[in-house]
Amino acid sequence: MSDKNRQTQRHEIEDKYKWKISDLFPSDEAWEEEFEITKDLTNKLDNYRGKLSNSSSDLLGFLKLKDEVLFHYERVAVYAHRRHHEDMRVGKYQAFVNQVTSLGVGISSTLSFAEPEILEIPEDKLNEFIKSNDELKMYEFALEEIIRKKPHTLTAELEAILADAGEMANAPSDIFSMFNNADIKFPNVTDEEGNTIALTHGRYGLLMESKDRRVREEAFKGLYSVYDSFRNTLAATFTSNLKQEVFHAKVRNYPSTLAMRLDDANIPESVYMNLIESVNEHLPLMHKYVSLRKKLLGVDELHMYDIYTPIIKDVDMEIPYEKAKELVYEGLEPLGEEYRSILKEGFENQWIDVYENEGKRSGAYSSGAYGTHPFILLNYQDNLNNCFTLAHEMGHGIHTYYSSKTQPYTYADYKIFVAEVASTCNESLLMDYMLKETDDKLEKAYLLNYYLEQFKGTVFRQTMFAEFELITHQMAFEGKPLTADDLCKIYHDLNVKYFGDDIVIDKEIDMEWARIPHFYRAFYVYQYATGYSAAVALSRKILDEGKPAADNYINHFLKGGSSDYPINLLKKAGVDMTTKEPVDQALELFGKLIDQLEEIVG
Repeated sequence: MSDKNRQTQRHEIEDKYKWKISDLFPSDEAWEEEFEITKDLTNKLDNYRGKLSNSSSDLLGFLKLKDEVLFHYERVAVYAHRRHHEDMRVGKYQAFVNQVTSLGVGISSTLSFAEPEILEIPEDKLNEFIKSNDELKMYEFALEEIIRKKPHTLTAELEAILADAGEMANAPSDIFSMFNNADIKFPNVTDEEGNTIALTHGRYGLLMESKDRRVREEAFKGLYSVYDSFRNTLAATFTSNLKQEVFHAKVRNYPSTLAMRLDDANIPESVYMNLIESVNEHLPLMHKYVSLRKKLLGVDELHMYDIYTPIIKDVDMEIPYEKAKELVYEGLEPLGEEYRSILKEGFENQWIDVYENEGKRSGAYSSGAYGTHPFILLNYQDNLNNCFTLAHEMGHGIHTYYSSKTQPYTYADYKIFVAEVASTCNESLLMDYMLKETDDKLEKAYLLNYYLEQFKGTVFRQTMFAEFELITHQMAFEGKPLTADDLCKIYHDLNVKYFGDDIVIDKEIDMEWARIPHFYRAFYVYQYATGYSAAVALSRKILDEGKPAADNYINHFLKGGSSDYPINLLKKAGVDMTTKEPVDQALELFGKLIDQLEEIVG
């Protein structure tokens, strides 16, 4: 049996390829000390209960203490989760995560008196507080946000009850995460050389790109057979999450779970609906691309396990991690030397946890605490997709870096709606660089195929996910039952609509809804599609206009944090997401890329 069957253990990976979590806390003991400090500070918040309307100094004192509590909580939470994600089987760090989860619920419960109290302050009195206290002026936008959400804020007593129920509300997500990352075991598969290898989350994506159709089919059916064997459990977990979303939406007087989730960042529901409408209008382009894939693969039937393998043959795009760093550094040159100096700092100072090891959390992300550098989790495989993932996650990381350096703690954490813009802008710039750098027609075709795949995966696929969420959440809100069979049928029908007539919608793909972690963050995925569209528009401006556009993007967007509403931050950067125009423009580019690829391959 090949050694590929054995997963790498964490201690076998060189330290330079692991994130330096000691930059946050030098030891677990230091973490425990700060955890206690956070608890003590949290207890002091109660001293302000019933006093927020007394004077501007009392209100300011509370807001500053709240920031201090959240600052320390963020640090202990980031450390606990990063340690846990290194190897999710380790009981010590599972306990750390449980501790910070409980602490977070306790903080929310303690803070629950604040917004109702602030809302009871007469508006003219609150305005006088702000005018008379220079330090309080910094909190003016945050206070305006509280007032904006007044129709959905409950009494202090009810807010405390909801906060105390936080751990129960998180239970479906926690259960899914443990199942999907720690407990689930996939069958072994046989690779192209006849080696038996362990199928993992990280390897699955690589196997689906295999040139050997047998390998792709075996991995595809192997992975989904496991999810299907837990279909009823996974459906119960999924619908339990829907139910807690519905409960919170109704108790907060929202007309839907969508309205509740979008209201956090003051995003008009029309943005969500415009996205779905625009993508649906452009589905003929998606169908055209699927037909081209079928033609270039030369298959009688195109299956769902054929949609990720490159359609351009005989191109070796193996990209080891060290080469990926070089490509990303060169590709982001249009953003200027300051930006690239931060990128280089991250590469050279262990911001990144690079390789997969047994028990490590799947996927990729960027996360950090105020006052420290971001921590980037990868499960790097030597291919083009992982090279772009590096650019993507460093986009998140440097966005966080700029926001934290520029904004006070209150406004440093940017909203999710804009989170995918910086990451995808990096990808778009890297693609432009790589296309310009190659004179090889086959390699250019391979890159165009990859670019098309990004559109397919980020705009079309995420919008399909968004439609699935919209349908299932609405059914749950209306009290309609949702069994595993119901969920599979809804998902199947969406695949038929999005992929068209030139592909077989295999029954296995009906279970894909059961393996999407983001469904446990309601109405999150649509932001990949809107973010991608905004990022394409911004990258075009940077490439066309040069330094002025790059400076505007960095100074008015990357450094903006949450100092304004996300829609306004994007407008300042030059993109209006309240219109269909950015999505339409992105999909028009998708159509042109198909034409370019057809021109090369004939």
